Amino acid sequence: MPPESLKGLKSFFEPEAVAVVGVSKTPNKVGSMIFRNFKGSGFCGRVYPVNPKYDKVFGERCYPSVREIPGSLDLVVIAVPAPHVIDVMSDCVAKGVKAVIVVSGGFKESGPEGAALEEKLRRIAEGSGVRVLGPNCIGVYNPYSRVDTIFLPEERLARPKPGTLSFISQSGALAVAMLDWLALHGYGIGKCVSYGNGCDVDETDLLLYLADDDDTDVILLYIEGVKDGRRFMEAAKRAVLRKPVVAIKAGRSATGASAIMSHTGSMAGSDEVYEAAFKQTGVIRVGDFEEAFDVVKAFMMQPLASGRRVLIVTNGGGAGIMAVDACERSGLTVPELDEDVKRRLPFPPHFSRRNPIDLTGDVKDEDYRTALNEAFLKYDGFDSALICILPQVPNLTFRVADIIGRANKVSGKPIVACCMGGAFTLKLTREIESRGIPVYPTPERAAKALSSLATYNETLMRLKADIKGEKEEH
Repeated sequence: MPPESLKGLKSFFEPEAVAVVGVSKTPNKVGSMIFRNFKGSGFCGRVYPVNPKYDKVFGERCYPSVREIPGSLDLVVIAVPAPHVIDVMSDCVAKGVKAVIVVSGGFKESGPEGAALEEKLRRIAEGSGVRVLGPNCIGVYNPYSRVDTIFLPEERLARPKPGTLSFISQSGALAVAMLDWLALHGYGIGKCVSYGNGCDVDETDLLLYLADDDDTDVILLYIEGVKDGRRFMEAAKRAVLRKPVVAIKAGRSATGASAIMSHTGSMAGSDEVYEAAFKQTGVIRVGDFEEAFDVVKAFMMQPLASGRRVLIVTNGGGAGIMAVDACERSGLTVPELDEDVKRRLPFPPHFSRRNPIDLTGDVKDEDYRTALNEAFLKYDGFDSALICILPQVPNLTFRVADIIGRANKVSGKPIVACCMGGAFTLKLTREIESRGIPVYPTPERAAKALSSLATYNETLMRLKADIKGEKEEH
């Protein structure tokens, strides 16, 4: 039985009938952009424009209010100035609307008057049962249902294909940057939701919803503050037991925490408290978006690591040494190769048979195959592998991507790659990632991502042991 707080949330992501309030004849106005997104995205439901100034917009009948629209409405998107939002919200209540997205800003993030207006909005939502996302948000992008309330044109913001990563963001701007990045690099998204000031639906509600969402395998959070710390921790534990949860918590510094108040009006809280809460619940905290991309990419593409022992194979000694240092800094271990494995490696004397295995600049594609076969597939001394490739050497081809991909599938263990270089390296990177292997431009980033696969596995075992212990006590 889902928690009561999840009631009505499905209407944000899978509505059948939608109204957009604030559509005008000006194509680039916020309401107009949202309406046109729905009409052009392939959304299969009904979409109605609302504005009392017009009888028609973009060739469609325009309604004076949501009350005048025939039939029921699942979702209403409000894009009018803040002082008019309350009246529109009252119409939504009278209509029996299930969910409302308030895109408009000018609420608690703008000062006392805006805060009072937001409190009115919150009380209406609480008293009526209508769920509200926002205000001061961009709302929802769901490539599966084609719900798209982002008021930005596709030529400026590419929309990602369907995928398994879902993103919850208090910031609308960071949400769209994330979508644009994912689309550029060919990664998919399950759901993206920006909740802004969170007067009703908040980060905890959304985390609980996505924990049970079949289209979501990994959850990424950007938060500035949470309403109810204890409730958030309970939700985080529940979510982490089902799928990895990665979090960026902004406002670490005193100045950053102060800036949050003027952004979404949230209280940032003590960073030490958040750090402890994340560790206790198993949420993986990352420092910035680069690290977030690296970690979620590993979760999307690779299985978990059952331990922390890493095999490193490289064709550059310096890269291999950097990879060793990076692995150990990230809490991984780089054990020595077994003597029997060393003897089975049919390499020339100048190749290193230690860990890292250094295939040098003379490397050929088949050398990577041999190293992985003997030291990874036939030997059970490693839980994962980090493959460093400097593709500038003359005898390496794109066939190395097939070799690494096969080793990944046969072993069932995680493999990540590090490819260092320029234009040709980018081409090889695409080839390797098309085989399901995440590729990183430095050993440090590859090691951190690989470590997260081991950390989450350990977290799952700890949380399950805690649950088992609690049951045995009772």
